[in-house]
Amino acid sequence: VNIPDSVTTIGDWAFAWCISLTSVNIPESVKTIGDSAFERCTSLTSVNIPNSVKTIGFSAFSDCYSLTSVNIGNSVTTIENSAFADCTSLTSVNIPDSVTTIGNNAFTYCTSLTSVTIGNSVTTIGNSAFNNCDSLTSVNIPDSVTTIGNYAFYDCDSLTSVNISDSVTTIGEGAFEDC
Repeated sequence: VNIPDSVTTIGDWAFAWCISLTSVNIPESVKTIGDSAFERCTSLTSVNIPNSVKTIGFSAFSDCYSLTSVNIGNSVTTIENSAFADCTSLTSVNIPDSVTTIGNNAFTYCTSLTSVTIGNSVTTIGNSAFNNCDSLTSVNIPDSVTTIGNYAFYDCDSLTSVNISDSVTTIGEGAFEDC
């Protein structure tokens, strides 16, 4: 899919369940990627979210099982709940400094995720944000984070190193349980 420059919003469920969709070109004109916009696009392998996008909606790319790489633009401020949930082939993610909130279940069950870089503006890591990320070995919580939600890193079996800054005031229930 090649989305034209005239598009500013990719609406809710716009391409959901397009199981044969392998690639999408999102232009710089897009400001919002809606809820479930690309949910269960099981053949989508990579996505480039341009710098113009401010919000990645609820479940926007959830269940994209073949997604191995995602480039999140430098203007995204919110990664909504379940945005990349169950992207089981995703190996690494770089959350830019523009992001302030990582929503609940944002990367839950990303079982191949080995590396995550959390930007220096994130204040909240939501409930179950990275739970069951079985391949994640280490995580650095930047100074901007004040809250780590309930079960945020629950059942991350390979997690051997966690660096939590002094700015964190709340570590939720079961945040690192079964690691």
